[in-house]
Amino acid sequence: MDPTLYTIFLAIAAAFIVAGFFIICWRIIVGPDSMDRVLGNDAITASLQCVLALYIAWTLDTTVVSVMMVIALLGFISSLAVARFRKRDGSL
Repeated sequence: MDPTLYTIFLAIAAAFIVAGFFIICWRIIVGPDSMDRVLGNDAITASLQCVLALYIAWTLDTTVVSVMMVIALLGFISSLAVARFRKRDGSL
């Protein structure tokens, strides 16, 4: 594949990730209930993994794979913790 075409595809992917990040941040800020905010935080974790994968594809440097694994585990554990201990909105 032509290196300039490869760079263009990666730049387009980065632009989509940035646009998605702004949409996710908007959902976290405006979200009408706590579940929207939890899903937004989970989506930020997933988009951070996508950013790291894009970095790997762009630089061909695989040293951040362990960081991706830690982020994935933290996202999974935080989702489980919220699902376990979440109370309904408006209840005490």
